[in-house]
Amino acid sequence: MTQAPLYLQPIHAQPGFYADFIGRIPGVSVDTDREATVNRLQPAHEARVRELGFDWSQLHRAEQIHSAEIAVIGQGDAAPTWPQVDGLITDQSDVLLGIYVADCGAVYISDPVKRVVALLHSGKKGSEENITGKAILIMKERFGCRPADLQVALAPCIRPPAYEVDFAAEIQNQALAAGVPVEQFTDCHICTTSDLEQYYSYRVEKGSTGRMLALLGMNQENGEA
Repeated sequence: MTQAPLYLQPIHAQPGFYADFIGRIPGVSVDTDREATVNRLQPAHEARVRELGFDWSQLHRAEQIHSAEIAVIGQGDAAPTWPQVDGLITDQSDVLLGIYVADCGAVYISDPVKRVVALLHSGKKGSEENITGKAILIMKERFGCRPADLQVALAPCIRPPAYEVDFAAEIQNQALAAGVPVEQFTDCHICTTSDLEQYYSYRVEKGSTGRMLALLGMNQENGEA
């Protein structure tokens, strides 16, 4: 079983919840063609998805257009890539959410009480439009989630002084403003530009880069009955 990064442990440790963040894959060539690069990375990503206890066919991804639009995945929904959205929410087991990043923030949200998860792509624009606060509101209105029950985590992303906008701080402020307790927000405090052996950085590599993959889901078979 995959060992989740430390900043994802508060989520990954919840029974039946699975979270991971796949950084740079050694030996895979990258270039400015995002789709071609992602396709070259897919075999390694598929292997990690299997280690997490899921199949690639269970993975739902957002198109990621730098918006604050969010799709809610229901029972039987089978779209592998959800168009025109940057966030995904589900209460379905055996569904794995995926977000690609290369400097923007991947925001993980889980509710172990109502058993709901959300995964968001929040860069400069998404943070300006408060995608994190919007997701928490949807979880509250659609599924009865209480912000006080939520665990939120922020994966490696670009930060000052490498980037002039501190959207990592904005994401935390938005989660706390929505009612998430400060002790239930975990920021890894890692800048993607700080270690190009571990992470991809669109800004530093001038677009000729790969994509890291954030993963979050629930698996009823491997979780509590």
